[in-house]
Amino acid sequence: MNLFILRAFTEPKTFFMLTLVVIFSICLHEFFHAWTALQFGDTTAADRGHLTLNPLKQMGPVSIIMFLILGFAWGAVPVNPAVLRAKNRHAPAIVALAGPATNFGLFLIGFFFFGFLQTRISYLIENKAAGTTILELFCILGCYNAFLCIFNLLPIPGLDGWAALTEYVPRLNRLSSEFAKGVTIFLIFLLLISIGRIFAVGFNLMMLAPEIFSAG
Repeated sequence: MNLFILRAFTEPKTFFMLTLVVIFSICLHEFFHAWTALQFGDTTAADRGHLTLNPLKQMGPVSIIMFLILGFAWGAVPVNPAVLRAKNRHAPAIVALAGPATNFGLFLIGFFFFGFLQTRISYLIENKAAGTTILELFCILGCYNAFLCIFNLLPIPGLDGWAALTEYVPRLNRLSSEFAKGVTIFLIFLLLISIGRIFAVGFNLMMLAPEIFSAG
């Protein structure tokens, strides 16, 4: 297994950009979970200090260290579904989907600037070193946020897609523990063998950006 941290020595620029983009994206994802919950009257996350972009709060030291070493990270924000449902029956699902929606927004930003700058700004053509760095940053922003959006929407326990789905299909939470464990393990196995394909979707989407802007 290739350790992510080795890229700090072989590809320091890319390592820094990946670290910046992924940590920022996860923190913003969690921030909007907390902010959206607050709009529906659930102060749980706000009271615990999650209205911040501080990685130590949104991700925690273990997640940050895991990312720096292995390239894998997570975040978490506490919410009170009972308070949310009392305010609006759709609120728990909306709060759950606020995170992936944030990643989708960041994907659109990366998509726009990657396509626009690559086809419209002559500076990037004349200054290849700076241009390559800027384009790579926006490409990473788009690719990884497309991945985070798709990944978090998957209906797997622990992910936002599952939290939203179970609000409308509550019987899923009443499945027998053994059956639920079996399904969860199977879904996680499918996820692990599909991660490369999810990244490929994000990359292929980003490669469409220059074509769209050059045709415009």
